[in-house]
Amino acid sequence: MVALAEPSRHRTHAVRVGSVVVGGGAPVVVQSMTNTDTADIDATVRQVRELAAAGSELVRVTVNTPEAARAVPLLRERLDVVGEGVPLVGDFHYNGHRLLAEVPELGVALAKLRINPGNVGFGEKRDRQFERMVEAALACGRPVRIGVNWGSLDQDLATRLMDQNGARPAPLPADAVLREALVQSALLSAAHAERIGLGSDRIVVSAKVSRVQDLIAVYRELARRSSYALHVGLTEAGMGIKGIAATALGLGVLLQDGIGDTIRASLTPKPDEPRTNEVKACQEILQSLGLRSFVPQVTACPGCGRTTSTLFQELALRIQTYLDRQMPLWKARYPGVEAMNVAVMGCIVNGPGESKHADIGISLPGSGESPAAPVFIDGEKRLTLRGDRIAEEFQELVEGYVERRYGAVREDA
Repeated sequence: MVALAEPSRHRTHAVRVGSVVVGGGAPVVVQSMTNTDTADIDATVRQVRELAAAGSELVRVTVNTPEAARAVPLLRERLDVVGEGVPLVGDFHYNGHRLLAEVPELGVALAKLRINPGNVGFGEKRDRQFERMVEAALACGRPVRIGVNWGSLDQDLATRLMDQNGARPAPLPADAVLREALVQSALLSAAHAERIGLGSDRIVVSAKVSRVQDLIAVYRELARRSSYALHVGLTEAGMGIKGIAATALGLGVLLQDGIGDTIRASLTPKPDEPRTNEVKACQEILQSLGLRSFVPQVTACPGCGRTTSTLFQELALRIQTYLDRQMPLWKARYPGVEAMNVAVMGCIVNGPGESKHADIGISLPGSGESPAAPVFIDGEKRLTLRGDRIAEEFQELVEGYVERRYGAVREDA
């Protein structure tokens, strides 16, 4: 027997971020970030709502100017008025200590503060300005993400570790030293925050890099050395297939290791692409690993010389689009429907077998096959569709299946 490799979760402290729990064995949380000017309240409200509707459970906004700082409480108010309760995270760099002091209602409007120790201040000001931000979080009862970044690493710490490495009989590669600097910066800063009075159950740690192997190495070390809740993601994953592939590889390996309490896919969207793709990417990663379910999945074959028609492609797209659109309604009406699997296959080779493994599946005729499409429900062949209305009839069968199977769950509850 081949045993299934079940992820064993790295145990971390549970951190409450508004209505969301990060860590402590809670389901891995999906988060995203707006790319609007936060001071543009209309545009930011619109994008936050889009990201939340797509499934983002935390949304981070840039807080970089006095105008942005003053906009955040109004943004929170506008979202509350329309019933959108997604927690907002403030992303601070360079001047966060000053903005939090100048706009007292800012910290209260946010569910979490993100602090980057590498650019919270420089020289003698660094520690004091870091302390002022942690004190602001304490004053408004908010958790903090201590987010170290490869591109803005504490240069004093990096230089010191480089000097120490240079004095070794056998110096380590420079990349290894920089990875160690990232880990130390995150953990030393978290320990500093604890000394100021911030409990470990109010600290989330991240150490962002842009290369997959560095990401895996750094987070494995963070997990080995600490029990802080961990936010995982590449800092700049890239655009299109490259960004999705890199994100899936890095996050997939770590999540399979049980490492990661909240994730983000930092994808570079093309000019015509929706920001919500980064949310969908995270959901697909978690659902593919079996860690969470968000929307019913469609299993479809890639096509080959046996599938001379595009019918199976069109039907697969039609069914997946239909399922995505129905989920806002189905989520409340049909508990468990998000775990349903639908198969749309293009020929007789794997079609019947895959359809049997799905909850409901159809095997369309391939080249030279009889113009008939057998439908399998719960592993058994139930009927065969023919004619020009196969797509419409199969969709009706899916609708009926959802009502019968998942509607019964609702009634029993």
